[in-house]
Amino acid sequence: MRELMLETPRGRLGVLRHGPSDGLRVLAVHGWLDNAASFVPILSHLPGCDVAAIDLPGHGLSDHRPSGAEYTLAGWVEDVLAALDALGWQHACLLGHSLGGAICSMTAAAAPERVRRLALIEALGVLSGAPETALARLREGIAGRRALAGKQLRVFRDLAAAVRTRMAANALTEPVARLLVERGVAGVEGGYVWRSDPRLTLASPQRAEEATVRAWLAGIECPTLLIAAAQSQPYFTPELRDARLASVPDIAVSVLPGGHHLHMETPEPVAEQLQAFLCTPAVPERAGNGAGQPASA
Repeated sequence: MRELMLETPRGRLGVLRHGPSDGLRVLAVHGWLDNAASFVPILSHLPGCDVAAIDLPGHGLSDHRPSGAEYTLAGWVEDVLAALDALGWQHACLLGHSLGGAICSMTAAAAPERVRRLALIEALGVLSGAPETALARLREGIAGRRALAGKQLRVFRDLAAAVRTRMAANALTEPVARLLVERGVAGVEGGYVWRSDPRLTLASPQRAEEATVRAWLAGIECPTLLIAAAQSQPYFTPELRDARLASVPDIAVSVLPGGHHLHMETPEPVAEQLQAFLCTPAVPERAGNGAGQPASA
């Protein structure tokens, strides 16, 4: 495991890198309020892969957005492309979990020439919004931004308290929560605070409609694998998942036992799927699973 800092035009990005320098290039992007340590449990199970797991801006050891700047979908995509540029990778495979999977989906659609293969865990496209909720979302988003300046950061007296909070928030075991917490907190007088940018907790004032999200997904040109947890999330139901699968030209899906952080809690079966998918020799047309057909269940 090698700790790096990437200098990009969009700010510094923290990176955990693992694997041979001549291995298959994989850029890994974590979920919302997680960090690069999200991929630590799985790295040793991906032999032959040169994995660069980044901290998204506002997370882990990476820079926060400048004052007055926003965390937006287009910005996240630019961050991924900037990371590829800083690594000197003209193209690579993308691996994303949750928010990271949504970002990687959109990156593959926006810049298909940069993405060889796309592996997603618990995400396919971004969260969408219905027109009937648009006004309430706008008001909530603007009000939250105006109220943020008056909020105080929570101070945890010790690491154990922060770990217990993560365990409760995401139904994580102690070792998994500790990985995220140790990279995700900073020491202050009296204890520890989250390193993550408080602006990340704000509700988005607008979201694309579902039809738009599916149109974006239709632009993914590379072979794609979606790994979904059997314990589905309210915002990524099997019904929504299946509807979006139909939009992606070349995708297989594998539903595995576990919850939202299954790549951390049960890394071996997730890594087995990833290894088989990422290391399959490129062919003009993929054999086996067609669009939306399960790789395993």
